[in-house]
Parts: sequence; C-alpha cells; structure tokens
Amino acid sequence: MDNGHSSARKLVKLQEQEEPPGRGCPAASLVSLLHPSKKHHTKTGAERKAQERQKRTRALVKVSKRTREFMGQFYQEISLAEWTDWRWQLHNSIRTAESLERFITLSDDERKALSRKRSSLPMRITPYYLSLLDPLNPAQALRRAVVPTCAEFLQNPGEKRDPLAEDSHSPVPGLVHRYPDRVLFLATTSCLVCCRYCTRSRAVGNPAEYKLNMAQWEKALAYIEAHNEVRDVLLSGGDPLELPDESLEWLLARLHRIKHVEIVRFGTKAPAVMPQRITTSLTRILKRFHPLWMSLHFTHPEEITSEVAEACERLADAGIPLGSQTVLLQGINDNVETLKQLFTGLLKIRVRPYYLYQCDPILGSAHFRTPVEKGLEIIAGLRGHTTGYAVPSFVIDAPEGGGKIPLLPEYVTGREGSDLLLRNYEGKEFRYPDLACLPARKE
Repeated sequence: MDNGHSSARKLVKLQEQEEPPGRGCPAASLVSLLHPSKKHHTKTGAERKAQERQKRTRALVKVSKRTREFMGQFYQEISLAEWTDWRWQLHNSIRTAESLERFITLSDDERKALSRKRSSLPMRITPYYLSLLDPLNPAQALRRAVVPTCAEFLQNPGEKRDPLAEDSHSPVPGLVHRYPDRVLFLATTSCLVCCRYCTRSRAVGNPAEYKLNMAQWEKALAYIEAHNEVRDVLLSGGDPLELPDESLEWLLARLHRIKHVEIVRFGTKAPAVMPQRITTSLTRILKRFHPLWMSLHFTHPEEITSEVAEACERLADAGIPLGSQTVLLQGINDNVETLKQLFTGLLKIRVRPYYLYQCDPILGSAHFRTPVEKGLEIIAGLRGHTTGYAVPSFVIDAPEGGGKIPLLPEYVTGREGSDLLLRNYEGKEFRYPDLACLPARKE
C-alpha cells in the first residue's frame, strides 16, 4: 500500500503537545515540534548560522510600523528574526491572565472570566495578533473575539456542545463525512488563536478527549481510500497549519496518492493570526500538491495588515486559490460598512470572500449571535453597492448536520402572468418576461 507508511511511523506518533517548543528551537521535524523532550544532535556554530540564513529567507519581509512599535514597547530583547519565526510566535503565545495583563488593561469582566477554573475553551493569542488588540478598550472588535468574558459561561436555549452533529457524522475519529463526495479531516485539535465563538470548542477545549495521533490519521486515510465517492478532502482542525512542514508534506503526499481524491482544501486562520507561518518553505511544499485550495478565516478589516498581505500574496503566487470565511458576530462586524471594508480589502490581497456564516449556536455564544435578518440586511447592503466578487454567500450551517443552507434577501417579489417581478439593489421594481415558463404552443 503506502511506501511511506513505515517512515511515517518513524517520524512520531502524532500527539498534541501541551506547550510548543522553546524559543529558538531549531528543529522543524515532527519529533521536535510534538515531542520537545526528545534529545537532538547539538549543532555546530556553522550549522546554526546556516540555519539562521535559511530562516531569514523563509521569514516574512514586511513588518508593519505598528508591529515595530509593539515590539519596542514589550519585546525589546527579541530580534526581528525571532519575531518572524512562526515557531517563536507559537511558543510565546499568551495563555494566562497574568501574561495577558502585561500587555493590556483587563476589564473586571475579562479578569473574572479568566479566573474561572473551568472553561469550554482555553485562551491562546499569538504575540503578533496581540499587537493588533486595543490595550485599553475591551469593546474593540478583535479583542472581544479572542479575550474571554463571563458571557461565554451562560448557556441559552438551543445551544449545544456539538450543534452541527459532527461527532455523529464521524465514521472514524477525526473524520467527518456529512456530504456525499467530501470529507472533513481534522488534522489537529489545537489552534493558533482560540476564537471565543469557535464551533469546535468542544474539541479544542478537551484535548484529552479529542486527542489525535498517527493511528487515527491512518484510520481516516484508510476510510478515504475505501470510499471512492470521496473526491474532496478538507483539512481542518484546530488549525492544520500549526503542524510542522514535515507532517503536512507527509499527509498531502498520502492524500495525493489516493486516485479518487481530486482536490484538497485547507481551512486555516494562520494568515490572519500568525502570518509568519506562511514561509517560502511551506509554499514550496504546497505547490507540489495541486489542485489545492485554501479557506481563510477573517473577522474584521483590522486584521488586514502588511504582514497578512504578504502572507496571502505568497500563497496566491504559489497558485493556491484563496477564499475567506467570516462569521457574523454581534458588536464585532455586524454592519455593512465594516464587512464591505473587510471584503473589498481581502480582494486587494487576492482573497475572494466566500462565506458569511451565521454564528453557530455553541454553548455560551448568545452574545455573539445576531438575528438572521441582520445577515440578510448586510447582503442586501452589499449586493449592487460593491463588486460582486466582494459579496459572499450568507449561510447557516444547519443544526444536527443539515449542512450549509444559503440565504438570500427577497429579490423575487412575485409574478404577473409570464412576468417575473424583481426588486434590485436600489429597491426599484422590474419585470422580466419569463416566457420560457409558458406551455409550449401546439402546431
């Protein structure tokens, strides 16, 4: 079957780690990233210098003025080479109230939420993304999306731990087969940044229950190989780009050898929260496995920085079509102007707005969810007022595994005879002669 099977096992049993490797960890192998306790060959000075040169060629070139000011205030001892190393970003993620208070002034509500012993979702913020947060304003959009508040501990009617019934559509651990010709492959249950409205908070917040390993990967791959109807595999998580290059390359190669798998997609927030992950070495690997697509998760126009633009341009230059998925969030992006700015901004960095999601009813999400009418109102406010490329599909991922259901404003208002009555973006009425709906004439 797989010639790489034995070598994959030599790499390591894939398991989530509690903490990523330490700052300056040189190894990018699966062993070193997922088992930092393993001992490695001590590199010579020449080897370390060569590796540093390699890192510099792989790192992002652009560092925004805002980032430099943030580094000057909080990370004066850190070099640009370290800051632009995604492993450094991963290891130095902010996880506790004590570490977060070094950077921002916590509100009473945030401090109380962080002091709670039990939460369905841990806090994790990369230093880069932290630089985008307003240190004084707890109502800032990006801050609300990633810093816990007490509202997430309140359970409301209709909310569920697994509202999309992914677990019940999982034939093997880590694989969801809901649609006929495609599967969701959960490569990891760990995220680079923990969004407070996360659909899979049950998994991200319970690594012991949802821990993934190589044996589970093999079962998922065997399932895909045995089901010829599966032509499309979506790699998600967690965030698959938290994995090292070696494991991603191995997984893509295995999928690439399955003849009936036509395309592979990634679902990731890495370009938005840790653009340093989009290295030239990563894009070289991805280019080998076309056709490959990426769905990126963007929330707000403040996420579109020069670093993010460079990361997305690298992916696009590698021939990877980029689409964005945005969750509609109350008090964060629930107005036409904010989303118009986000979507047109994404087009400028070669990312096509794809989905606008109604927020899923996970436990403790009521403070994020808007009425469905708000999403319809926003789509109506975008359609015709900006390019169609900047107007995503507004969808509800139906509870109990019903799948994505698109919703549209009422553009068809009725019929008169063979005429279809239509309303355009300005609210004006028009008639379309729908003669094809009439019965065929008899000779």
